[in-house]
Amino acid sequence: MKNYLANHPLQSNEWGKFREKTGVKVIKVNGMQMTIHKIPHTPWTIGYIPKGHLPNKETILNLRSIGKEEKCIFIQLEPNAIRNENLKLKIENLDLRPSFHPLFTKYTFILDLTKSEDELLKAMHPKTRYNIKVALKHGVKIIEDNSDEAFETYLELTKETTKRQNFYAHTPKYHRLMWKTLRIQNSESRIQNLDKNKLSAHLFLAKYVSQSNSELSIMNSKLQEHTLAAWIVFVYKNTLYYPYGASSAKYRETMASNLMMWEAIKFGKKLGLKKFDMWGALSFNPDKNDPWYGFHRFKEGYGPVLTELIGSFDLVINPLLYEIYKILDKSRWTFLKLKK
Repeated sequence: MKNYLANHPLQSNEWGKFREKTGVKVIKVNGMQMTIHKIPHTPWTIGYIPKGHLPNKETILNLRSIGKEEKCIFIQLEPNAIRNENLKLKIENLDLRPSFHPLFTKYTFILDLTKSEDELLKAMHPKTRYNIKVALKHGVKIIEDNSDEAFETYLELTKETTKRQNFYAHTPKYHRLMWKTLRIQNSESRIQNLDKNKLSAHLFLAKYVSQSNSELSIMNSKLQEHTLAAWIVFVYKNTLYYPYGASSAKYRETMASNLMMWEAIKFGKKLGLKKFDMWGALSFNPDKNDPWYGFHRFKEGYGPVLTELIGSFDLVINPLLYEIYKILDKSRWTFLKLKK
């Protein structure tokens, strides 16, 4: 596998336009896209370059200059590069230090979509294959629905999921702006006309029809449709990405999310994509007590390759304020955890 992964959605022009709509300043520097984030109630900012290429000395010099102009305390870089010793040495020679608060996980799962469906099924964990069959037996249906109504359902499930699993998510306003900017406009002709060089977002729903029987008569039974899961996937270049997902606590026995992942894989293959980046994972020896362990195991069941990236690094522009910011940031997250 090459050291550098394909261009990432967060470095696309479309993502830059979306971030500008949220009020964030976007700057192009040495072929990368950097966002500038204001620190509330101060004149200071933080620069962020997610999933760019590995910087060189010229890039670092330019970033220092821009950082001073923009009053950045530091600039965080998270290169989209697979870890190896040569890259590690290059990073160490660029006056970068490991980030005290990485935003992206250092690991991700990548599935080879050039394999046949039979090969992909064979590589899955037996329990994963079984759960897909369970979902099919229950009559779960996966549909692509890019309508406004479907998106509101996604937001409702996202709110339910974050509350149930006790984690933070972006605001509804953020999601709406993202969807308005990136949503695919014509799903009917997506296969023939989709420009993969432009980032596009696609919304999938897992539908299930339940039957509630009346005590009086089987004739009074009622059929009711439920949306059990909603995922937004990105298509960019030759890769499918899974950045956002939400699910209902109802009818967990239907294994709707297992079928959703399999249908997403088949969607990527139908588009002729080569890879499926599942957007994050735990390490090679994950802690079973980690809150994300279940999600890690869910993805792992599909037979992807666990890939370690180079990591997250800070380019410090103002050393004194950087140390103060680290202390304040740690205190903030400690408070939020206690508040939970």
